[in-house]
Amino acid sequence: MKRISSRSNPRFKLLRSLASSARERSSHERTLLDGAHLVRAYIDRVGNPVLVAVSSDAWRHREIQQLIERLGEERVLCFPPELFRQIATVESPSGILAMVDIPETKTELIESDFLVLLDGIQDPGNVGTIIRSAAAAGANSVMLCPRCADPWSPRALRAAMGATFTIEIRPGVELTDVVEQFRGGVVATSIREGLPPSGVDLTGPIALLLGSEGAGLSRQLAATASVTVSIPLARDIDSLSVGAAAAVIMFERVRQIALKRA
Repeated sequence: MKRISSRSNPRFKLLRSLASSARERSSHERTLLDGAHLVRAYIDRVGNPVLVAVSSDAWRHREIQQLIERLGEERVLCFPPELFRQIATVESPSGILAMVDIPETKTELIESDFLVLLDGIQDPGNVGTIIRSAAAAGANSVMLCPRCADPWSPRALRAAMGATFTIEIRPGVELTDVVEQFRGGVVATSIREGLPPSGVDLTGPIALLLGSEGAGLSRQLAATASVTVSIPLARDIDSLSVGAAAAVIMFERVRQIALKRA
């Protein structure tokens, strides 16, 4: 294991840039996973990270010790706590993070019966939450327009809790082009102008359109929909978060498919 104590170290500089800059993550095609849970999920589902950074005061944590034993110390960099805090992506660092490769983005439209399309969703937490729900509900791919938050940002990855590496993620996509090529129904979401999800047949191939937290779907994209759904709300609640609304609709689809197969 190599110990690093200088801010001028090239690897320290790289880790710090990946923690804070979407441009650097895109340029290097790498990102950071912060915390033992995410690091372990990556190892289990993908393989070994490029490298792992630990804080010198984190060795007492058995979970971190176990991860380092699995990886081998030659892949581990050890930083003093004051330096580790500068590369950590959370206010209260857990003591371990991993640098991993961002999967290559495909360009062709995959054959799919369930796509999730994000239009202008700018909160990384919502992006990660939707990815997690989409993976759990059996979606084939999550595609994001250029105005969305970076799905490979540390915050989005934390919200997805490892699901990002179990489903295809495509950022920077022109969603109208995807809809034009998609062979199936296009379901748009709206705060209060559509049918309840339970009143729409969601069992076939669908592309689910989810709009931004404030403005919703763009007019151009909303116009491509074959049906619009809205979630009925009680107690004078204006709306759900886009992450919560997405989960309701996705798992209504799961429910309908289960009933159809019963």
